[in-house]
Amino acid sequence: MSSVLLLLTEPMTSPLAWYSAELAKSLLEQGAQVKVFFYQDAAGIASRLNWRPSDEPDLAQLWRQLDLDRVVCVSAALLRGITDQDNATRHQLKGDNIAEGFRLVGLGDLADSMLHVDRVIHL
Repeated sequence: MSSVLLLLTEPMTSPLAWYSAELAKSLLEQGAQVKVFFYQDAAGIASRLNWRPSDEPDLAQLWRQLDLDRVVCVSAALLRGITDQDNATRHQLKGDNIAEGFRLVGLGDLADSMLHVDRVIHL
């Protein structure tokens, strides 16, 4: 069974951001072990404050439908105004806004994931 890390850096407005969710779904259906890391502008996908018109799909919801760990670079998220409760407290912010099903991690998690997969796909 192959293992794949999807390193996502595109903002949610990019077609590649939408393609990445479909790619992850396809890889999972084929039996691959899939890890995903939201980095740089892709961290913005993890905000629960993102709004889409009712006739458009919700990218964060598409990711939540997939059975995988949705990890987000904490530094990239904080830089874009996205935080969980722990980091809000640590950095004296007034609240958290990370979307359900996402969690913040450090770059060490990315490095560890890269060591334990067969291939990395950067989108």
